[in-house]
Amino acid sequence: MAATAGQRFAVAAQSLVGVPFRLHGRCLVNGLDCVGLVASSLGRAGAKTVTTPSGYALRNRSIDHMLGFATANGFAETNSPVWAGDLLLCAVSAAQFHLVICGPDRRSYIHAHAGLRKVVSTPGDLPWSPLKHWRLADLTGA
Repeated sequence: MAATAGQRFAVAAQSLVGVPFRLHGRCLVNGLDCVGLVASSLGRAGAKTVTTPSGYALRNRSIDHMLGFATANGFAETNSPVWAGDLLLCAVSAAQFHLVICGPDRRSYIHAHAGLRKVVSTPGDLPWSPLKHWRLADLTGA
């Protein structure tokens, strides 16, 4: 059975564990933030183009700037259980929002960790409340 777009996305994200963290980072050498991690993972998974938001900070009052990012890149909102490659927008604190990718094993979450200064895979349950949950529908149109 061929891997789904989500599974390929999860494997691509897993391959970036250890890349340095950098706010607004889009480069594997200089670092990635959570948006850069998603964009780089999409590219590695086969997306032809990737759209990224701009104008955000480490702390934000609103998530509005993030909502179009997922759908513009082939994700569709879902309420189903979390699968490999699903994208979650989490509330880390009252003014800090974070994108997290469910790992290929469905028991870990891959994200760009500002405190540890690198992309990490965190096992177990998410320590944050998900606000949005998206599933990658297709990479060909992205």
